[in-house]
Amino acid sequence: MGKAIMVQGTGSNVGKSVLVAGLCRAALNRGLTVRPFKPQNMSNNAAVTPKGGEIGRAQALQAIACKVEAHVDMNPVLLKPMSETGSQVVVQGQVRTVSKGRDYANLKGTLADAVHESFNRLKAGCDLVVVEGAGSPAETNLRTNDIANMGFARAADIPVLLVGDIDRGGVIAQMAGHKAVMEQGDVDQVVACAINKFRGDISLFAEGERDIERFTGWPVLGTIPWFVDATRLPAEDALEIRSAGAGDYKIAVPRLARIANFDDLDPLKLEPGVTIDMVEPGRALPGDADLVILPGSKSTAGDLAFLRAQGWDIDLEAHLRRGGHVLGICGGYQMLGQTISDPQGVDGTPGEVAGLGHLDIHTVMAPKKTLGLSEGQAADGSPIRGYEIHMGESTGPDCARPFAHLPTGPEGAVNVSGTVAGTYLHGLFSSDAFRRSFLQQRGVATANLDYDVEIDRILDDLARHLEAHLDLDRLFALAR
Repeated sequence: MGKAIMVQGTGSNVGKSVLVAGLCRAALNRGLTVRPFKPQNMSNNAAVTPKGGEIGRAQALQAIACKVEAHVDMNPVLLKPMSETGSQVVVQGQVRTVSKGRDYANLKGTLADAVHESFNRLKAGCDLVVVEGAGSPAETNLRTNDIANMGFARAADIPVLLVGDIDRGGVIAQMAGHKAVMEQGDVDQVVACAINKFRGDISLFAEGERDIERFTGWPVLGTIPWFVDATRLPAEDALEIRSAGAGDYKIAVPRLARIANFDDLDPLKLEPGVTIDMVEPGRALPGDADLVILPGSKSTAGDLAFLRAQGWDIDLEAHLRRGGHVLGICGGYQMLGQTISDPQGVDGTPGEVAGLGHLDIHTVMAPKKTLGLSEGQAADGSPIRGYEIHMGESTGPDCARPFAHLPTGPEGAVNVSGTVAGTYLHGLFSSDAFRRSFLQQRGVATANLDYDVEIDRILDDLARHLEAHLDLDRLFALAR
């Protein structure tokens, strides 16, 4: 059996996912076989494994850092929010149920066996497992039946590195406060701490490190400066969705309430000729946009209603009248059609709603989820690869002009004028040849970017960054 170390944070978005990816690559570069693990994740930015299961996008990136295929054991419990109070519960890659928040507090205790089963399989096949927590272990209201943080760490006897985010301020209080509110057994599970996202002269925080050690008794293994290229890695947390780029070709993306798989945009953000404008609720779609991308959604009907409430449906009609183009991906594709029928209520309330009417297709929701990796050719002949992760099927006259051709047959739809297109393929812009062809057809100069190579380069840079600023010898020695 291999050893394990767990990275927990003083809150969401402190950089746990990126740190775990960097630690995985650093351990790999030291000659260890290493695997990532997150017992429970909450994200609508999911990835599909080669064997057809769902895991969090961060764990897929961490698998790349380990140079292994993604596997459902790396994230055995994935919660995909469908509303303010309810989530789809994915267990070891497959949908098990839909649960309300209060009900999940009872359900999670029954998921511990699956979590430990997956963890033990990973641990048996490698030298080191780097585990990522979720949120904060100081959320005492969530401690009962916990499988995400200290409940799991203590059950599996995994030492914990607690990470604080200095960029948001109050990091000394973050650390001292965690020790003050956690029960003693949880406090004892923490073997060290680290500070992340420091900007400026790092020597100025030497006294801060000493104060943290004095208030908590936990050794500080380092203060990690801000890693600029972290923004170029696929993000999992919706808090990380930002506009990017300064190119002349503007792509507007409405930020839907239940936006999913938004990493579809990441490769476009690295193209110098492109600007991605994430349009926040309450703001109109920009009149100077060349392309509007309607992104994926965890609740198509719910987000369609949200889109209309913002007036974006009217903006979209004006955009098309000005000669603009529209691309819908997955849920966004479904919204562009004539109707969305959900007879069994798998996406929310049973019934049928009118779509935006820009594609002559009709979508029928069904309980069975389509999951899988796909490769084929785009309509322009360029090679394309991606993954499908959706409920429902779309059919209609515009499907006679497919967006792509896959081994399973034609995929997606394009309207008669070629101004509106839709596809179920996520991750399509990671295909370098397709991305270049797509942009060049629209007069956009492209970089000679190999997206996969670029991600790999950044992961190596991240590993070197951690080697320089974190005592990895000591950290890896603490693993057990």
